Amino acid sequence: MCIICYWVKEMVKPKVDGETKQEKFKRIASARTQRILEDLRLLGNCANTATYQYTEEDVNKIFSTIEKEVKRVKTLFDKPKVKFSLE
Repeated sequence: MCIICYWVKEMVKPKVDGETKQEKFKRIASARTQRILEDLRLLGNCANTATYQYTEEDVNKIFSTIEKEVKRVKTLFDKPKVKFSLE
């Protein structure tokens, strides 16, 4: 089995019969968060100037893009706080 296949298999547990929506959310969100954190750690390896060459502009582009995407995804979780009333 390839190492990536093994890693993905370990990260996402198979569907559990009878699991609630909250349990399913926790299972999937935890695995996806772990993958993101691991990828960020790997991105950090690119900071090694003995192996890579980059500019401040390169770094700013990377983190600007990541920050924009985090903000966009976070807004998906924000619930509207609008209350409607005819009174």
